[in-house]
Amino acid sequence: MAKTIVGLEITEEGVRAAEVTVGKNPTIVAAGSVPLPPGAAKDSEVFDRDAVVLAIRQLWSRAGIKANRVTLGLGSRRILVRDYTTTAMRPDLLALALPFQVQDLLPVPADQAVLDFYPVSQDGDQVTGLLVAAVAETVEDLVATVGKAKVRVDVVDLAPFALARAVTRLAAPGETVAALHLGDHTSYVVVVQDRVPRFVRIIPVEIATEAVRAREVAAQRGDDAAPAFEEILETVPPGDPHVDDAPLRRRAAARAAGRMAVSTMSSAAIDDLVMRLGSTLRFYADRSADAPITRVLLTGAGAGVDGIAGALAASLPMPVQVVGASTVFARKNDQPLGADDLDLLTTAGLALTEVR
Repeated sequence: MAKTIVGLEITEEGVRAAEVTVGKNPTIVAAGSVPLPPGAAKDSEVFDRDAVVLAIRQLWSRAGIKANRVTLGLGSRRILVRDYTTTAMRPDLLALALPFQVQDLLPVPADQAVLDFYPVSQDGDQVTGLLVAAVAETVEDLVATVGKAKVRVDVVDLAPFALARAVTRLAAPGETVAALHLGDHTSYVVVVQDRVPRFVRIIPVEIATEAVRAREVAAQRGDDAAPAFEEILETVPPGDPHVDDAPLRRRAAARAAGRMAVSTMSSAAIDDLVMRLGSTLRFYADRSADAPITRVLLTGAGAGVDGIAGALAASLPMPVQVVGASTVFARKNDQPLGADDLDLLTTAGLALTEVR
């Protein structure tokens, strides 16, 4: 059995991976991210295979990742995740019956979809759980792209399920927690109780994260690539009237001082994001009064955007805690994860196998 498992995610802004040891005390032994050029990928879909392959190879080299077998996470807004109740039956029989049962719920014919069912509870001969459906062509293209980078995909997993596995390590027995991953363009909410993800929502929303701002600055300069913001700042003279680099320089100063990275986002945009997240949590609460959420765990690059965590905490009746991969996982030689810390919680969760 492999001693480590690698979690891998491909997003619009870049590729990221975490190599994690197997066992009771998982440790991140290598991790990192590499930005992608504009248009190379979007929402777990690949549009420029060569660019993505190059980024994956660079990531393995730069981060020092040794294993070449991965669990690939999907967090696309095009993935259907909904509550579903069906007759209890053996998993193999359910796999055969499910395409016929859910055809009317799918955006594509059942034979063009990848289906999964995560059971949550059973009442008599009825089992309720989470139905997950993704477009098969999209998944196959992702797997083929990763394979071209000389990396083998062993498992394709829903990113919110990976986040659920990660935050389970922070929850007390019987506690119900909501984990919110705020991404650059796609966010998701997962409610976990007793190690079981009971509710998932994927939300399309634009957040002015560090990666998004770095790409904006690169576009202003006319660059085709999407370097990290430190690389941009090395080549942009301070006060250049053609480049709005002030937010990046503030983030660089904050990072140098050991504080959380900050970004710029209008109060109206923050209010809209907080309203949407709050509405999602209230929707769960209205139908699950027997398992109220006791606290909210906030992660993802968007959690580092100035003003978001505070606004969310002010709007909710339960505590809000910002958590990253370093909150949950030990790191080899206590290696800091830097700006990737918030994003890597879900990525590292892909490598956990105890709740899948």
